Amino acid sequence: MPPWGWWPLAFVGIAIIDIIIANQSPRRRFGLVTLAGLAWFLPATLWMFDLTPPGYPIACLYFASLFGVAAMLAPGGEGRRLALPATFAMAELVRWSAPFGGIPLAHLAMSQVNAPLAFTARLFGTLLLVALVVVVGVGLSAVLQREWRPAALSVVVVGVAVVAAGVAPFGKTVETIDVAVVQGGGQQRTRASVEGAQLVFDRHVAATRTIDRDVDLIVWPENVVNPQPGSSVGGNDSTLYEDEARPALEALARDYNAVLLPGWFTIRPEGGRDNFTEAIEPDGSVSDRYDKVRIVPFGEFVPLRGLLEQFSDDLPTADVVAGQGPAVLETSVGDIGIAISWEIFFDRRGRDGIANGGRVLVNPTNGASYWLTILQTQQVASSQLRAIENGRWVLQAAPTGFSAVVSPRGRVVDRTGISEAKVLYATIGLRDGETIATRWGYYPMVALSLLAFAIARAQHRRSGSERVD
Repeated sequence: MPPWGWWPLAFVGIAIIDIIIANQSPRRRFGLVTLAGLAWFLPATLWMFDLTPPGYPIACLYFASLFGVAAMLAPGGEGRRLALPATFAMAELVRWSAPFGGIPLAHLAMSQVNAPLAFTARLFGTLLLVALVVVVGVGLSAVLQREWRPAALSVVVVGVAVVAAGVAPFGKTVETIDVAVVQGGGQQRTRASVEGAQLVFDRHVAATRTIDRDVDLIVWPENVVNPQPGSSVGGNDSTLYEDEARPALEALARDYNAVLLPGWFTIRPEGGRDNFTEAIEPDGSVSDRYDKVRIVPFGEFVPLRGLLEQFSDDLPTADVVAGQGPAVLETSVGDIGIAISWEIFFDRRGRDGIANGGRVLVNPTNGASYWLTILQTQQVASSQLRAIENGRWVLQAAPTGFSAVVSPRGRVVDRTGISEAKVLYATIGLRDGETIATRWGYYPMVALSLLAFAIARAQHRRSGSERVD
């Protein structure tokens, strides 16, 4: 897993799992793979401990047990190597979907974003890449045990996927634009505050003022414009108000003759909060706005609030109101697909922006609250996956890191360090056309997984009954 992982180790891990569960009872397969899952998830989601000490082990146990169930459902003997890619893919899909809308963290596809198989995600999306990791892993297990038929089958499956992805549509560049991705800098592991809002805003204005060339698009991070309601007239000098933030943003767009995408976090008069990005045109007018649709559980909304408030005083006082519109901003430089922060982890949010006409995908985010750099690194990996799936450039902007520019083939062209104030410059292509992954998402992989699982179970039944507990 990022940030430590060396991608071949994913195959070795799956091979070990395949070897230790061979011919074991369903109960033992569940226990062994759940333990293996804990070894996978406990380090890969360690950042979560700082956010919620009790939630961290619960989440890890939930993630791990899903793969324990996947191993339990697959036969332990004949047909095991055909079933495991299917059941592991379905386990990933379950946790990408539930609970609370899904938690797609530290998944197998992330391990392959810089590997030769990564480009296959343009075919049937990230779920195909998950299945291929398992296919290669069980093939390696077969080779180690000199079982040449399943090893050869693994080679064939991977070969077909590689060839199909190589000839699949990938979109084309129709024009180029110059962009600037702004990172204001500052300390990690901080929490939002009224006093800090002005400082964060000023850092991003100052960083933007260092732009030393003509650009068409300026991308700011998520919620770095966090004003209080009311007016700056007679107010506290350390408090940011909307009537001073907006003119400053309009001036930046006019001065640089560029479309500016600032991320706002505002309080609703009737209650609740809004997390949105708007497009400010070179003349200072607002051409479009996108409100975040997929909001963060326990960070932006609290499930079961009435129950949890009895046990904790450290919960968000008001929920963010989720948006409803398509994930695209209409601007004078072209339609821009957008996934705000957490949304970049979900393939369907990236697909929504591109399917609605987005020629580039932006990911304004804010990882300043989080401990370590595990989550931030995995977010860059998610941006790489969204780039490959949709055949689009991805621009990720964070206030304290990581900000990044990612090519349509998933290569990180440029990336900031943690806490530095920096502007990333790039000339990127605005692209047209849809990949198969954009058009169909993970549905073909669901169908293939169900088919493979059915064949594996039938094969197992023909070979004899499974051991009982």
